[in-house]
Amino acid sequence: MESASVARMQRIVLEEARVHPAIREQVAERNRDIVQEVERAVADNDVVVVGMKTNPHPKRAGAALKKAGIAYKYVEFGSYLGPWRRRNALKMWSGWPTLPMVFVKGVLIGGANETIALLESGELQRMLQP
Repeated sequence: MESASVARMQRIVLEEARVHPAIREQVAERNRDIVQEVERAVADNDVVVVGMKTNPHPKRAGAALKKAGIAYKYVEFGSYLGPWRRRNALKMWSGWPTLPMVFVKGVLIGGANETIALLESGELQRMLQP
């Protein structure tokens, strides 16, 4: 059962009415393709790790999942050198500030630390049960 504070949690997002009509389409469409790619991966796979080259944390999450015998889809977007601006669309969409972003059954569970903690507690495995 969710606590009352969790049930009321809502991210603050600038209301469309407060975006000038001349730029609404620009705001709505900027880097939409990168978000849609992640949404497709999340829809098609039970576990998805979104990361980038040379970042050790997506590798930590993947290694922990592999050790637990859990298959996952890895989606990679650039490296520290680029395209960071495009990756910002994912951060704004999800509200999660760093990579990796790990999704289980369509639910964002956090990054590497959160993935490892959920694996150690057995909760991630329970999330994957039918």
